[in-house]
Amino acid sequence: MHRRELIKMIGLLTGAAVIGTDFLLTGCKTSTSSVQITPQMVALLDEVGETIIPATSTPGARAAKIGEFMKIMVNDCYSPSQQKAFTEGVSKLDDECKTHTGKPFLEASVAEREKFLIHLEEEAKKKNAENRELDNQKRKDHDQTNSKRSLAEQKEFEATPEHYYTMVKQLTLLGFFTSKTGMTETLRHIPVPGRYDGEMAYNAGDRAWAE
Repeated sequence: MHRRELIKMIGLLTGAAVIGTDFLLTGCKTSTSSVQITPQMVALLDEVGETIIPATSTPGARAAKIGEFMKIMVNDCYSPSQQKAFTEGVSKLDDECKTHTGKPFLEASVAEREKFLIHLEEEAKKKNAENRELDNQKRKDHDQTNSKRSLAEQKEFEATPEHYYTMVKQLTLLGFFTSKTGMTETLRHIPVPGRYDGEMAYNAGDRAWAE
């Protein structure tokens, strides 16, 4: 699976363009700021990722060190406003989990974690849709203002960041399926490309190929 194809699939699954993909596609650092993501937050993100992609007969997101991947991506690829939305959201995740399950996330059962993340998914979809409506009007006002400025004075429009759970889910999918664990143990992987076979047999349930 090519990275560009994976990014498109993640965008469709999460209903939003994948943030920070320039890092994977070009290898350049797009953000000049950094945020403090603590070891405790990394451990929490590992468990959230593991709930999204749990270990079965193959390893889950925790084995791919998904929390560390998120830390790097947020620091290197997110804008300051996106970094703020991500860290503030993750910081309140435990309190939100207590409200819905009566327990912090790390103490909740697998079933309780799954139910809570489904709630966050629904909340994220609603909030993202509301923000896009508001952004559409803000963009029109911004464009009208920009049209009256000189080229040197014009500013780029920055949309409202996606809900933090949308970012977490995107990074979990992106990090896992581009990791050594995801590509060699979950997907099928051939280190040295073989010949092209346009009629290769496929059985329902076969794992996809990594490239």
